[in-house]
Order: sequence, then C-alpha cells, then structure tokens
Amino acid sequence: MTLPDAKSLVDYAKSLDCIHCGLCLQSCPTFRLTGAESSSPRGRIHLMRAIGEERVEPNAAYGEELEFCLLCRHCESVCPAGVRFGPMMESARASYESVRPSGFLRRQLRSFGFRRLLPGRIALRLFGSFLRAVQVLGLDRIAFLVLGERGRDLVHLPRIAPLSARRLLPETIEAKVENGQEAAVGFLEGCVMPELFPHVNRAAANSLAALGARVHTPRGIVCCGSLHAHNGDLEGARMLARKLIEGFEPIKGGDGEAAPIVIHSAGCGAHMRELFELFEADDPWHARATAFAARVTDFTQYVAPLLAARTDVELDEGALEGPVTWDDPCHLCHAQGVREEPRDILARLVPNRRVELEGSENCCGSAGIYSLLRPADSRAVFEPKRAALERSGARTLVTANPGCQLQWQTGLRRAGSSVRVLHLAELVERALSRARSGRAGQQGHSAQQDA
Repeated sequence: MTLPDAKSLVDYAKSLDCIHCGLCLQSCPTFRLTGAESSSPRGRIHLMRAIGEERVEPNAAYGEELEFCLLCRHCESVCPAGVRFGPMMESARASYESVRPSGFLRRQLRSFGFRRLLPGRIALRLFGSFLRAVQVLGLDRIAFLVLGERGRDLVHLPRIAPLSARRLLPETIEAKVENGQEAAVGFLEGCVMPELFPHVNRAAANSLAALGARVHTPRGIVCCGSLHAHNGDLEGARMLARKLIEGFEPIKGGDGEAAPIVIHSAGCGAHMRELFELFEADDPWHARATAFAARVTDFTQYVAPLLAARTDVELDEGALEGPVTWDDPCHLCHAQGVREEPRDILARLVPNRRVELEGSENCCGSAGIYSLLRPADSRAVFEPKRAALERSGARTLVTANPGCQLQWQTGLRRAGSSVRVLHLAELVERALSRARSGRAGQQGHSAQQDA
C-alpha cells in the first residue's frame, strides 16, 4: 500500500536523530520483558522511520508495538543523541489512530473516557461514588467475572472515601506566614486525585500554605490532558491545554509577575512543561503555551529549598514504620530531570532512615492507563520493582505521582505485603504540622512563665 504523505504519519525528521547505538535497550521495560528488538526504543524508531519512508505499512503489528510501550521515557535519560522519544511516540500514536481507527466499542470507550469522564468534574465525582458503592457492596471481589483480567485488581484498590471526604480544595488557601511576607502559587487539583487521593491534594496544598504561599486552584480546570496526549488524542489534549492556559494566566504574585504553577503529579507536570509541543510554531497558542510551561515546577523543586532553610522540620521517630525508601516516578526523573530534590527532602524529614531502592528509576508499570489496558504486562513490569523493595528492607515507600502510588498500593496488596505507600507531600505536611505544634507549645510555655 502506498500511503499519502507517509512522513506525516510519524515525526520522521526526529527519527533521524537516533544513531541506533543500543544504549537504550536495557533501560526499556518492554525490551527487558521480551528481548525483542521491535519492543525497544531503537526498534520502534526504526519502525517509524520505515513508515515514513514507505518501506512498511502501519499495520496491526506496528500498532501493537506502539501500544506496548509504557512511554516511561527512561530511554531519554541514557540516549547520547538526545532523542526525545516521548513526543515522537505521542505523534505516532495519534497518526496511527487516524489511519487505522480502533473498533466501534473501543472508539466509544475512548470517547467517553477522554472527552466526557476525565475533563468533567461531575462525571468524575459520579464515577468515584460508583467505585465506592462497588467496594461497599463487595462487588469488587467478583468484578473479574465481568471485566476479566482487568477486574482482578479492583479488590486491591485503595478504599474510596465518602463524598464528604472527597471535597474539593477551596479556590484560595491563604498563606500561613508570621512575617507578613507571602508568595503566590497556582495549583492543579487534577482529575483522578480528588477521587482516589483527596488527602494527598490537601497535604500538598496545606504544605505550600504552611511554607508561605497563597495557593490558587482555578475553578473549572480538571484534567491537564496528559493521558490524552500519551494515548494519541492530541486534539483532546489541545482543547484541555487551552483551558489550562486561560485558567492559570491570571494568577499573579504580589509583584504582579506570573506566579509559579506547582504540580504534585509527575505525569501532569511533565506534560505541562512540554505543553508547547502540542501547537505549531506559528500558532498563537504556541507562545502562550511556552510561557505557561516556563512557570511549571514540581512540588519537590518548590518545597526543597524552603525546607532546607528550616531547622525545625523533622518527623518523629515513630511517625513512619522502619526504613523509608524513595521510588522515582518516571516522568519526574526521566521527563523532568528531577532527582535530587525528593532525596533532599527525605534527608531533612527522616535523617539516617532512608535506604536506596535498587532500580528506583525503572518503571513500575503504571504508565497512566497502561495498567488498565494491559494488566498482564503491567504486572510483569511491576514484579522486579516489588522484589527490589523486598530486598531493600524498607517498610515505607514514598513516591510523587498518583499512578505510581496506585500501582504500588495495588501491587503490594495483591502480594500480601504490609509495606506502606505514601506521597511525599503527606510526609511534608506531617513534618510541618509537627513544627507548628512545637512552636505553639513553646509559645504557650513562655506565656505561662511570663504570667
């Protein structure tokens, strides 16, 4: 088959950057599973190049390799040529869907998930309540009868909180400052976080306020579009990108400058830092997206220097069980290059208690909705991580991405492990609360002495 404008189906020019050295092979989770060249970054780029040169067709085997990739971007960290594999894969997936659309049922599910569920707060609220009802009624234990392999992990999901506990953050949280000097930050509540991890949202926002920032959470901003982009719905990602930009542009600091946008989800942060990739250079939205992306900073990057300036922030010995380890979310270390700040924070909060996790930068198998679409592959990728955690002796695992947190909690419960999984923001909030309590106690004691 001769394809019209075949090079438009892939990012052909960027595929030429790959020098096929093979350093990416052992960094790739799917290559480690199969040993197949086509399941490696190098192999997938070779397939893209062949598509662009009309040497092969974009057939089902090609589509399978695109879908098999977790888009963890570990290959980018080891690539000597600086190939940006993530944007290439997003473009290839979108093009493949345009020339070989999936079946009717899958198209309807994609449309519902990407265009109705993820961008809609009411739909997400209803879905969260539905999941809670399934758990309360015990239907999660038999979900595999209807959903097959995809339903087996429902019983291991974290318990969904009642709606009253899944309350959304206020539009503004005032800074808790004593010297009258405060900063301002934008904060993204996210799509699934309020339903699965509302306590993490509150911990992150409260920590920012405790560290002197007025926290602005724009109403009407739900999903950043990262799941859309990763799964080939680039037009849906653009629609949400425009909403993001319009929602956060008005947030200013006290000096009138655009306030930083602090993100506590590594996947969302990586996508938002590259938002300009969605628009052509001559599109007016490209400049706005570039300015927006420059404001995005990860929670750990914002918090680490503020904690370093404090001497009163540390967790009690009994606050966490046993040794503590850190697992690098792929889109934090590989896509954003953030590695030191989380470790600096843990060194401040739990000195002498942190142990390293072997292969901490390897993917855990979550990869957005990958664990739903390909549960068997996801579990196979997770298993070496679980084994490494067991060897580390850690009793508490800390991460900074909701997908990773969910994957770890689900996988450890499935394995019968009692290791606790927490988001780093939860630890920061506890330490700051302890510091405030300590200061309040000292002030009360001083007042009694003065009396």
